[in-house]
Amino acid sequence: MSNSKEYSNGEVTIVWKPDLCIHSGICVKGLGEVFKPKEKPWIKIDAATTEALVDQVKACPSGALSYYMNDEENKEAEALETKVEVRENGPLLIYGTLHITHKDGQKETKNKTTAFCRCGQSHNKPYCDGAHVKENFRG
Repeated sequence: MSNSKEYSNGEVTIVWKPDLCIHSGICVKGLGEVFKPKEKPWIKIDAATTEALVDQVKACPSGALSYYMNDEENKEAEALETKVEVRENGPLLIYGTLHITHKDGQKETKNKTTAFCRCGQSHNKPYCDGAHVKENFRG
């Protein structure tokens, strides 16, 4: 995983991991005043309330956006009830805290939302990288 960037308003910090982003556009559609991909920095964290920011980050289908409250001693994301959603013509979304063991034995914990590839074309398996759009995946 390469670099991650953090954006804080003093109350909440949004963490962006570009390598996980599948460019779904959900953040831009949901809070266009905050998420401006053509600008630098692309997250204008002061353009919305902390509650609105947290709600929008929770909707990120890839887990590229996460957050932590600045006053929490433990910056781990809160554990969520696990839910599974099959996106039409897209990835399998798992909401919640997952403990993943990769084929090489490496272990990883994912919090919030994780998008798993269903089309088989991702270059970041088992995770979705948005290849389903280019490949015109139907399913």
